[in-house]
Amino acid sequence: MALQHFDEESFQEALTSKQLMMVDFWATWCGPCRMLGPVIEQLAEEYEDQDVLIGKVDVDENPALAQRYGVMSIPTVIFFKNGEEFDRKVGAMAAEAYADTLDEALETEE
Repeated sequence: MALQHFDEESFQEALTSKQLMMVDFWATWCGPCRMLGPVIEQLAEEYEDQDVLIGKVDVDENPALAQRYGVMSIPTVIFFKNGEEFDRKVGAMAAEAYADTLDEALETEE
């Protein structure tokens, strides 16, 4: 599945699917967010064949979502499993940091 760009409605639909999700909360004006963008896109490609939904939420276009999840600084990447948050990473990090969290979550599903 390709990288998803969520709005309020599509985010809620994805959450109710109970699928493993990694969501990047970002903004177009945020330098670290723009640096993280290619990493998120790369991970979306790498996990395309697995049961993982990787997406982005523009906090300027969806402030209610950012507020609901207490996103105080960006980029913030939140991981969801069975519709519930289980981890979050604040600030731009290397792809391995996100991949390790996804791999651990996938291992516990098996």
